[in-house]
Amino acid sequence: QVRLVESGGGLVQAGGALRLSCAASGRIFNINAMDWYRQAPGKQRELVATITSSGSTNYADSVKGRFTISRDNGMSTVYLQMNGLNSEDTAVYYCHVFQSWVDFWGQGTQVTVSS
Repeated sequence: QVRLVESGGGLVQAGGALRLSCAASGRIFNINAMDWYRQAPGKQRELVATITSSGSTNYADSVKGRFTISRDNGMSTVYLQMNGLNSEDTAVYYCHVFQSWVDFWGQGTQVTVSS
């Protein structure tokens, strides 16, 4: 079992920045990758960014150049630095791990961008 707890969401003005954190606990010793997803009202959940245990990263086109995913050395905490926020970034952001054929999700943290 993997437990994921997100934090750092909130209300920010357009053009502002937020840093999300995801703390992982439990069976984290063999996590190969961690992701950030988001879900806006009335929309499907979408992949925002991924980071692997080797440090490789991948981003959705909509956030490239604005968001940065990073991790600590042990994959116990993953961060999402979000700059240049706009109203389309308003969503609940979720941390995700796929391990041993099981999807693990955090409870989500709300990000609201006011224009």
